[in-house]
Amino acid sequence: MPGNLLTIQTMITKAFTLLLLASLSLLAAPVAQAQTTSPTTCPSVLSHTINRLQDEAPQNLCQYAGKVVLVVNTASFCGFTDQYEGLEKLYGKYKDKGLVVLGFPSNDFGQQEPGSNKEIADFCYNTYAVKFPMFAKTVVSGPNRSALYSQLVAATGTTPKWNFYKYLIDRKGQVVDSYNSMTKPLSTDLVADIEKLL
Repeated sequence: MPGNLLTIQTMITKAFTLLLLASLSLLAAPVAQAQTTSPTTCPSVLSHTINRLQDEAPQNLCQYAGKVVLVVNTASFCGFTDQYEGLEKLYGKYKDKGLVVLGFPSNDFGQQEPGSNKEIADFCYNTYAVKFPMFAKTVVSGPNRSALYSQLVAATGTTPKWNFYKYLIDRKGQVVDSYNSMTKPLSTDLVADIEKLL
């Protein structure tokens, strides 16, 4: 009889041990999974909150982390203003593959963006049907330039020389190149560089 009790006790102990090990492995699984699927971190160049053009609602640029980003300073009364059309076509063609175009109206060059944010928004939508994200009027040159543009300048060693100057940022948040105002949005070189990053 004592032998049978010992056998039963040993079996219960083994069963309890197996049950405990199984429970622990189930608890450890979500932790391991959480470690392997950590969310995309926001690169420093996108760690800025800037007001949206249309309603001046604050927007965190971290929402574009993991995308290829083309940053452009724009103006409504410039010889290059028709580049809005090319920028919108570029955005429309590649947005589903991970490209986003970010527009920053600026009055820094030739006083060619004198209007209010609402006037600029109406112009962009009514004239060029712009749907890519646009932000409130921004200082992009000189000592008072925005924090975003200060980082773009520091990363490339080049400042915007005029309206529709462009900076290209890869999916990891690295500023990879800049393009002067003469570079059209659908130019072969710019499109090729974007396609390499997508």
